[in-house]
Amino acid sequence: MKSVFNFLIKPVKSRYNNEIDVDGKKLIVNTEIFNHQYISREAEVISIPLAFETPIKVGDKVIVHHNIFRRWHDMRGVERNSSNYIKEDLYSCDIEQIYAYKPSISKNTKETWKALDGYCFVQPIKNKDMFANKSENELVGILIYISEDAKKLGLNIGDLVGITKSSQYEFHIDGKLLYRVSNQHILIKYEYKGDEEEYNPSWARSSS
Repeated sequence: MKSVFNFLIKPVKSRYNNEIDVDGKKLIVNTEIFNHQYISREAEVISIPLAFETPIKVGDKVIVHHNIFRRWHDMRGVERNSSNYIKEDLYSCDIEQIYAYKPSISKNTKETWKALDGYCFVQPIKNKDMFANKSENELVGILIYISEDAKKLGLNIGDLVGITKSSQYEFHIDGKLLYRVSNQHILIKYEYKGDEEEYNPSWARSSS
């Protein structure tokens, strides 16, 4: 089965990521089907579009929009699937609903996540201002995953960068709190002072 314009995907584990392991037993931490924080966003690519070329290949893992796997209730209270639903464990999504991809492992090479062109993923750092009311520095972070076009701008994984206010879109990937940021909203590349610490709260680590 192939789609002309969309990707065909399936959730890696399940549609929802609302279980934790406690002493060998599964504990459901949330039963609300509409809460996006507990919806799985990691999928495996089953088929790629016929209409255009893409760096994403069959078998790759992708990070997708939370609405793809989310169930919802209509006005009558009947539970429905999203418009992306085709059948159980098979969904359709367009390129705009994919935010990062990880090439399938080959030749014993461990691949990492890659951002699609135009964007990077930034991990916030701890706020060192003792008078600040937030634990993280919202405008400074470390580049964790970058796009190919970001490399052409002179950006590299591990760079400490400044970003514009309110430009972050929150993700939890592999147990890390990350922000997806447009390359255009990366304003400056800083030199490390040596006292920077990654900000990664426990609730983000437990969501992987």
